[in-house]
Amino acid sequence: MAISILLPFMPTEGKEILPFTNLIQEGAAERLWTGQSLMLEPHTALAYAAGAGANIPFGTSVTLLPLRHPFQAALQARSLAALSGHPFVAGLGTGPRPFVQALRGSTYASPLGAVREYTTIVRRLLAGETVELAGDYYGMHGALPPLETPPVQLGLGVLRPKMAELAGQIADVAITWLTPPGYLARTLLPALTRGAEREQRPRPKVTAVVHVSLDAPRREHARVILAATHAHLQAPHYQAMLRLAGIPVDPHDLLATATRLISSGTVAVGSIDDILRTVRAYYAAGADEVVLNTIGLQTVNGTAASLSALNAVAHAVRAEAAVMEESRG
Repeated sequence: MAISILLPFMPTEGKEILPFTNLIQEGAAERLWTGQSLMLEPHTALAYAAGAGANIPFGTSVTLLPLRHPFQAALQARSLAALSGHPFVAGLGTGPRPFVQALRGSTYASPLGAVREYTTIVRRLLAGETVELAGDYYGMHGALPPLETPPVQLGLGVLRPKMAELAGQIADVAITWLTPPGYLARTLLPALTRGAEREQRPRPKVTAVVHVSLDAPRREHARVILAATHAHLQAPHYQAMLRLAGIPVDPHDLLATATRLISSGTVAVGSIDDILRTVRAYYAAGADEVVLNTIGLQTVNGTAASLSALNAVAHAVRAEAAVMEESRG
């Protein structure tokens, strides 16, 4: 079981990242992921960590298309692979419609079309090709200078079947966020498979980002999960995904919705055993990697609580995996 961790905040100083990179270096987890930060730019922050001695794999889950041209995206991804000395996962996503409108002056008439153009340019640049593409949303005429680095894998943020099918056609990794394990198994995996079969390529690996809240005195798990998810629960595309998954979102009672996320097994809360049970459910649903996300704990209880929970859960997962490996002989 490949366990990774998410940096659970937007850093304002490079040194804030290092306790989380230390968990990876100590063997507690496989990779450090970060989402789109509007404080320190995420690639810059990860480059700081690499320069400070964090010899670990990194990934983004996700960075938003309107913020950079695909040439810049390819350059930043390749740079982090070179600086870290490890394969880098460049996760990409369109972002909310108001955000796209604010940056571009108009939304994407076809988000799927924009993602396809963007990803095609990035992949071909990373492959060392000269790209000649004049798309509806993105164009490119040129190439990156040659540079040998560890590989860059392209990830796509996936919530609903159409994007999952596109990811099956063009991505190396499908990155899910707040997607229940049953929905992953019943809806997203078949769509990923259809897309991959259409292009006669392997199905992308699935990385599931899962919110975590570990038992502690006076800790209210529903409030921790609400602190982590309140913005997503108010976003139309997340509401639509959760409705498809059978989890109604009440915009007037988000605490009740957070409670449904707990009861449905979408988030991992409770004791170590409870959290391991949820992690197993994601693997059983088809995830290849689970990313522990303590944004709620970070928001409510701070960095020490985040680090303590991540360390405890990640070590328990690794210990269980070691026992299973030993039992197989």
